[in-house]
Amino acid sequence: MEGDVMEKRRHPRMVMTNLEADISDGKGFFSGVVHDISRFGLSITDVPKRLDRTADIYSVILDGPGTHFKLLARPIWEEDDGTYKIIGAQIENSPWTWTEFVMRHEPESDEDLPSKSN
Repeated sequence: MEGDVMEKRRHPRMVMTNLEADISDGKGFFSGVVHDISRFGLSITDVPKRLDRTADIYSVILDGPGTHFKLLARPIWEEDDGTYKIIGAQIENSPWTWTEFVMRHEPESDEDLPSKSN
């Protein structure tokens, strides 16, 4: 199923390192590690199973070297890896600085690359 979702993405997901997430489901706070991001979504690994999947919205604080963002994200999918879970969420509300941050990490589009014609 995730492959089908990946094919429908308008914006590429970029694998991240050194970006941590503190997530609130409205009942508690949990920590995880950001795996990848896009302009309108992200996935977070190493999330405790106690995070409530039925919550309508998560409050997510992202921290990394020189970065700090507060987002509202809607849970879309989750996978159980045995000990923890991995969640995928759609970003519902974010500051403009988030979009700028993501755009700096996006690969160049084919339109931006030089033409290969001779």
